[in-house]
Formats: sequence, structure tokens, C-alpha cells
Amino acid sequence: MTPSARIQATIVILDSILDGAPAEKALTGWARKSRFAGSGDRAAIRDHVYQALRCRRSYAWLGGGDTGRGLMIGALRAADRTLSEYFNGLGYGPDPLSEAEAQSGQGPSGMGQEFNLPDWLIPIFINSLGDNAKAAAQALRLRAPVMLRVNSRKSTRADAIAKLAESGIEAQAHDIAPTALIVSDGARRVAGSEAYQQGWIELQDGSSQAAMETLEIAPDIRVLDYCAGGGGKTLALAARAQAEWLAHDADADRMKDLPARAKRAGIDVEILQDATAKAPYDLVLCDAPCSGSGAWRRTPDAKWRLTPERLAELTAMQDQILQDAAMLVGAGGRLIYATCSILSVENQDRIAQFLAQTPGWHADLQRHWPLSEGGDGFFIAHLGRN
Repeated sequence: MTPSARIQATIVILDSILDGAPAEKALTGWARKSRFAGSGDRAAIRDHVYQALRCRRSYAWLGGGDTGRGLMIGALRAADRTLSEYFNGLGYGPDPLSEAEAQSGQGPSGMGQEFNLPDWLIPIFINSLGDNAKAAAQALRLRAPVMLRVNSRKSTRADAIAKLAESGIEAQAHDIAPTALIVSDGARRVAGSEAYQQGWIELQDGSSQAAMETLEIAPDIRVLDYCAGGGGKTLALAARAQAEWLAHDADADRMKDLPARAKRAGIDVEILQDATAKAPYDLVLCDAPCSGSGAWRRTPDAKWRLTPERLAELTAMQDQILQDAAMLVGAGGRLIYATCSILSVENQDRIAQFLAQTPGWHADLQRHWPLSEGGDGFFIAHLGRN
């Protein structure tokens, strides 16, 4: 495909997303209908789509409209490209610019364009991050790093780096966590690499790895991952200590890949349909459903789907999860709450609410990780009984 044809394909996919389709579904649907597109074309179009979503408001302002076409005009303007090279109507490319499009992006921009967030969310964002709000918003405009966790049961960082290099993947140790690697080249080869297939490494964000490092796991305790999902945090913890590992999720389908991942990692994890069945536990980890605001570099369409009503639903769900999980913690046990959110309403506000409503508990630790070149935004709290 020519560069202009890739732009036109991106416009079509973006229009589908703006009409309500999830980004991954829109990309997959287009790829299935476009067998002529090679792997390089698909990768380039995916990059165009995700960058346009990260910068949706500023690109829409630069391009004269919140449409696929407007976003791509804005994207090319932001990159200081010559628009006529792409918008010329040739070779399956988009039509030339209209007069209105040619004049767009000339007026003053506002906070929505500066932060690339919905208007209703900007005050919450600033209240959560204070003087760091603008820097966080700017960070969300960039691609997220590709981070790997070395499985210390099977490998060291040095050996994993060497093994990845055999598959044409360049990775370096990162100081965000003792097990963290950052991929500098060949990220799309990771899943097919021998290091991955043999369970030496897992894809896991650096901040998530660092958060799990705050937990001390005593030998032979019983640990429940209450909102397990794919089980990445259970696997990270289990790589460091021998214990009894159990996983539960309200949506069991989210755990469908966990048995295979655990087997590859050399770890035994018992899947529980009913979390109360083997209570009490020495440690209960709640990686709660959240806005995912700390990871919006990876899922930029999520910040445009979030609404005030959905945020209120999430905070109510988080409160209920904390209450339910606390009932599963045995005497002397620990309750751990985590989110990949940078919004205080989902983090310290939820801990304050829990402590106010649940006598006999205290917080030992509350820690944030900011968006960085090695990790997403993340929050963790350690809770114990008085």
C-alpha cells in the first residue's frame, strides 16, 4: 500500500471507532476484509489509528473535525507533513482538502486540546495529579514502552536478554523493577520467541512489576488473586516465592489463558469459581477493575469511552470489591488493593472510604507510580487488621 492509501484506510477505521466500535474490533475487521494489506501495512495503520486516538482532540482541532479524515489531517499537520502528498485523490488515497479543511487549525486552542481529554474529566485529572497533571497528559500522547518481566524461576535478566537477541529482539534491563526489561527493537517478535515460549519472560508493564515487588510473600502462605484476569500479577509474585496460589475472577472467561501461562512459567495456580470455597487466605490481592487511565497510552480509545456515569459505576464496584475481599482475609492476613489508574477517586479516595466504613483496618502503604518511559501509571495500597 502507498502511504496515502494507508492514510485512507486509517480514516475508514477511525470513523468506525468514532461510531462506537472498539478499536481492536475495528482494526481486526478491516484486516480481515483487506487481504491485500501486508504485515507492514497493518502495523503502520495500527500505529496511525492509536496515535490519532491518543491525540484525538488536538488532531481534531488541527484537522477541522472530529472525524477520521479530520484526525488524519491533524496528525499530518502535527508531524509537519505536506498534506498534498497524501490528500490528493491518487492511488486509493483520500481526496484533496476542502477550503474549510485547508483553513482549519488556525484559531486558539483550549485545555481540551492541550490535555487531549474529555472536558468533564479535566478537573478530575488536575485534582488527582496537581502540578503533574499537564506532564501526565502529555505523556499519554506517546506510545507506551514494551516491557517484559523475567521469570526468575527460569532465567536471569542477562540470560533472557541473550535469549531474546537470538530471536532478533533487543532488550535492556530497566531499573523500575529487578525483573524488568525494556524492548528497544523487535517488539512484534516477542510472542513468537523461544524465550517467551519457554516461559523465561512475560509481557508485563514495569510499574505493575514494581508494585508487586512491594509485597513480601512468606513461605507457604495462601494467596488469592481475587480479580485475577489473565493472572499476570499472580505469576509475578509466584516467581519469587513458594506459596499456595489461587485465582478467582467474577468473569471466569478472563482467566481462560491463565492455565497455559502458568504451565509455561512453571507455576501451579488453582482456579476458583467460588472465592469463599477455600477462605480464609493469608493475602488477598484485588487488582480492581478501573478506568485504566494509567494505561491509556496502550488503550487510548478507553479514555473517550469513559463517562461520568461509568466512573461512578467503577468506584462503587471498587468499594464493593474491597468489602467482599476483606471478608476473605484471615487473622493476621493482608488485603492488597491495586489499580492501573492515576485518578485519586479510584485510588486513595477508595482506601479512605474503606477505612471509614470498615473498623479494625489500617493502611500500611499507599504508593503511586507515575507515567514514565518504563511504566504506566499505577497505584497500590497494603491494608491490615488493627
